[in-house]
Amino acid sequence: MSSEQELALGAKAWPFEEARKLVARLGGKAPPKGYVLFETGYGPSGLPHIGTFGEVARTTMVRRAFERLLPGVPTRLFAFSDDMDGLRKVPDNVPNRELLAQHLGKPLTKVPDPFGKFESFGHHNNAMLRDFLDRFGFQYEFQSATDWYTSGRFDAALLAVLRHYDEVMAVMLPTLGAERQATYSPFLPVSPSTGRVLQVPLLERNVDAGTIVYEDEDGKKVETPVTGGAVKLQWKPDWAMRWLALGVDYEMAGKDLIPSVELAGKIVKILGGTPPDGFNYELFLDEKGQKISKSKGNGLTMEEWLRYAPPESLALYMFNKPRAAKKLYFDVIPRAVDEYLTFVEKFDALEAAQKLENPVHHIHNGVVPNEVKGTAGLTFGLLLNLAGAANAESADVMWGFIRRYAPGASPETAPFLDKLVGYAVTYYQDFVKPTKQYRAPSEQERAAITELRAVLAEIATDTPADQLQNQVFEVGKKHGFTELRTWFQALYEVLLGQTTGPRMGSFIALYGVKETVAMIDAALDR
Repeated sequence: MSSEQELALGAKAWPFEEARKLVARLGGKAPPKGYVLFETGYGPSGLPHIGTFGEVARTTMVRRAFERLLPGVPTRLFAFSDDMDGLRKVPDNVPNRELLAQHLGKPLTKVPDPFGKFESFGHHNNAMLRDFLDRFGFQYEFQSATDWYTSGRFDAALLAVLRHYDEVMAVMLPTLGAERQATYSPFLPVSPSTGRVLQVPLLERNVDAGTIVYEDEDGKKVETPVTGGAVKLQWKPDWAMRWLALGVDYEMAGKDLIPSVELAGKIVKILGGTPPDGFNYELFLDEKGQKISKSKGNGLTMEEWLRYAPPESLALYMFNKPRAAKKLYFDVIPRAVDEYLTFVEKFDALEAAQKLENPVHHIHNGVVPNEVKGTAGLTFGLLLNLAGAANAESADVMWGFIRRYAPGASPETAPFLDKLVGYAVTYYQDFVKPTKQYRAPSEQERAAITELRAVLAEIATDTPADQLQNQVFEVGKKHGFTELRTWFQALYEVLLGQTTGPRMGSFIALYGVKETVAMIDAALDR
């Protein structure tokens, strides 16, 4: 066993805990199919959703941890789209909703794309998912339910469901209400007359022929094979069937799906398979504490996060406390970026064992790119405040200040910092600028701010940030701010028009001593 494997065996980070469970399940060797299969599921009934990205990111973290424990065992990751599901309702956050309304009940890959860009709505949403996963650099294999059903690759597993129909029904029926029990079948035929996925009771089953009989929407009896894409399964039996057909070894799911995981586990055993390992992560909430939903569009999309912050910050958000419910809205972005920068800054100085506990090890698979290290010590929060103070509308304005603060930095020499600058300008314009509210200082605050102006007017323009911070502290103490937090909050509210803000010494050093004096003059005159 290598030293790296020994370190991984003792690592406490949750991806290593999950990987060790999987190693134990497999007996420390590859399964008969020759590789270990990780899977994530995606329901493309709405636009791709950060929760989907989170599942792929977290599963990838477990996959990489597993590869460190058993480096000679091949692994694969399937990103599986349930795109043969019938469209149940029209999402709130898409154009041409009336177009979709005409195709309710049809498989998502047969519903027109309301955006007018792809072959179908399912293809559109699949493409959006793949585009993001590709941009982030995930190594995965996209899989389409429509493709698996229609190509016949699910046929053997579907025939197994037909053979074990009564046993599957015995698992499912107790979980349903009396009315649903009367019409439930694990098989959902695709109507030859309307193209819709039908939830209808079965009239007959012919196991030897591999067919079922049902009544179509036009009242006619139809006998159809359960193979070749003529039917699909209800989603819980479908999940179990997929585990069997693909040989899935690891799949995580949201906490709200625990009962479904248990049911699918029972069904896959009936079919002769083994449920995969995995864990149940907590749900994301919006700023009101409600569960985010693809169809409601009440949470952040991947595109929205990436408009304001780098994907590494999103990966960190997914790594942290996966079993704790977390609010997911725009205000969490700046903190996630700065936490990421802090972990990057610490990484190289850590011992080998400590690196395995650092989140950026799991974000970057143990090798942190040099590009993300070159930020001249500037935090995202500081850049946001610079954007506010300078009322920046472009990155060029920001770089005018940054070059003076860090003469060796430029968009060419510090490309990741340049990206952060662009994100900060966009975030400021969209979220900070519209909510700025300056207030007048109290008499105590005015006296203190006036003295701070006098101190800064006499100080050298190249004074280091720590010395500037000390000067701000001293002025606050001198003017009776026993709680210095209230002094800094006064500076934020009077000078910057916001309730929170940066370390003032760092901000003054970045913005400029003379510029800060001018800001104080404007605030006092205001």
